[in-house]
Amino acid sequence: MIPLLWAVATVTFFLMHAVPGGPFDREKPLPPATQKVLEQKYHLDGSIAHQYAYFLTDLAHGNLGQSFRQDRSVTSVLKAGAPTTMQLGICAFVFAIVFGLILGTLSAVNQNGPMDYFGVFVATGFVAVPNFVLAVFLIVIFAVKFRWFDVLGWDITNYRQMVLPTIALGALPLAYIARITRASMLEVLRQDYIRTARAKGLTELRVVIRHAARNSLIPILTVAGPILATLVTGSFIIEQTFAIAGIGTAFVNAISVRDYGVIMGTTLLFAFTIAILNLVVDIAYGIVDPRIRY
Repeated sequence: MIPLLWAVATVTFFLMHAVPGGPFDREKPLPPATQKVLEQKYHLDGSIAHQYAYFLTDLAHGNLGQSFRQDRSVTSVLKAGAPTTMQLGICAFVFAIVFGLILGTLSAVNQNGPMDYFGVFVATGFVAVPNFVLAVFLIVIFAVKFRWFDVLGWDITNYRQMVLPTIALGALPLAYIARITRASMLEVLRQDYIRTARAKGLTELRVVIRHAARNSLIPILTVAGPILATLVTGSFIIEQTFAIAGIGTAFVNAISVRDYGVIMGTTLLFAFTIAILNLVVDIAYGIVDPRIRY
């Protein structure tokens, strides 16, 4: 993970500094003396190589630096938005996993039947429609017209604020999981041991749940880790659309004002989460499938 995080940090750092402009640019330029003081305060007065060395030194000591616009540590900025973003991400992940597995399993068990066509239609629709477009439709139909749900903000204790962002964020992962589940289940259901289980007189429900479902989870686990990492580290568009004060909103605001510290901190948090969850997925392989041993 250390080489991975170093590579992500290096690429992001130099790409970020290659973009014209800086964090202290204004429509009305700051006085040269003021800009010089600010650059000295945030260690931007040296060369790119010097800034890079200073950043790596801080990073090695667990310091993500300072936010130039909020004048506080990047760690505190991420901590402020992390609980909300993680709540939203976990809710969307649970929604995607539960309904994706159900939809994919029903499609596979009823191959070429009405339920199969319905599942493929729903999955294809969720893949084709971007989440920000889906979010607008959900807001117009269920919040504006029917007034069933609220639009702005996030409160884990208020389901009216949770439903629409969860569906908008979890729809695409649901579609992927449903399609992968269907394909994996169809392959497993054709195996010899499934025919043997049926020949022994086991009910179809027991065959599907006890034998087929568990052995079809490997491809699903492969995509579940990155999906969870993506969801819990911030959905930039969904958080902006529903005015949710999470990491995604902080990241978008940091990009617009060139807040280098928050950009770097959010990117590294995303990379670290991806690496950790991929490790968890690798370990889960051996738990789910007894044929795999480490």
